[in-house]
Amino acid sequence: MDVSGEQQTGVMHGVNKVRLAPVKEGGHVIDVKALDLHSADDVAAHLDPAYCGGCYGAPAPPTAQKAGCCNTCEEVREAYASVSWAFGRGENVEQCEREHYSERLDAQRQEGCRIEGGLRVNKVIGNFHIAPGRSFSNGNTHVHDLNNYFESPIEGGHTFSHEIHHLRFGPQLPEEVTKKLGGKSMPWTNHHLNPLDETQQKTDEPAYNYMYFVKVVSTSYLPLGWQSSGLMGSQGAPSTDIVPLGAHGRGEDGSLETHQYSVTSHKRSLSGGNDASEGHKERLHARGGIPGVFFSYDISPMKVINREERSKTFVGFLTGVCAVIGGTLTVAAAIDRGVYEGATRIKKLHKR
Repeated sequence: MDVSGEQQTGVMHGVNKVRLAPVKEGGHVIDVKALDLHSADDVAAHLDPAYCGGCYGAPAPPTAQKAGCCNTCEEVREAYASVSWAFGRGENVEQCEREHYSERLDAQRQEGCRIEGGLRVNKVIGNFHIAPGRSFSNGNTHVHDLNNYFESPIEGGHTFSHEIHHLRFGPQLPEEVTKKLGGKSMPWTNHHLNPLDETQQKTDEPAYNYMYFVKVVSTSYLPLGWQSSGLMGSQGAPSTDIVPLGAHGRGEDGSLETHQYSVTSHKRSLSGGNDASEGHKERLHARGGIPGVFFSYDISPMKVINREERSKTFVGFLTGVCAVIGGTLTVAAAIDRGVYEGATRIKKLHKR
């Protein structure tokens, strides 16, 4: 959601969900599934073509495979979310019992999850977040169905301990450009990298909230010999519907339009309290909120341009030195001439 009024809920297109085994089992990858709505795996092909499942009092979602019907458990969940109803485990829902929704839910309780993919957002102030449960809007409030998250049969419940492997805004810098800019060991160049990469956060509390406040700055990298006619966005540039995520900003002449960012973070328990355990008793936290990981980004009106130029040769250096010396002598001669002419005129006035 952003300040322009655009709100995207339950974003699935262009995003993959990677199922991970429990940490005690090594945390290896179990399965990778694209979160696109109505994939081929979700089609109930064995049902009678005339079958029309009920939505249990909720209106059928506009994205249903069959208009006016809820033929899958996912469509019933979507219908419930459209009217801000909690869904739970799907007991006594024909579609969910047929698909063994509650059994699959319990089987995955111990698993971890990795989200990977890309999102397109407006270039204005906004935020995106990862939170449990189906999301929906209740009036002007964005909420999530947290029943399954908090009513977990596993000991300790679910938590939002996480690791951010990689987060960037715009195309990734080529390796040769990164080498020229330097690495994290060089304090004056690490702002060109992604500061949230490899960030880890751990908690044992299910009701916990993490927030990252990101300041995004537009950045151009222009190669040697770059000409302005080759920039992306000029006439003849490809349509945004054709260019894949992450490919925007790459010019045919080697130029790159991307973004760098800085970040500050904040974390708190949703049950309130203070940070006495971290030595900050004076820092009090409000109660309530949604557990999850939230990213709030702000776009800076400024832009950084990094342009590659040829290094000056020794002959060029000598030419520059001579030019400086010559300019200094010329200015000195002009000053000397002015002082001389002024002194001469003053003498003539005194003789009169």
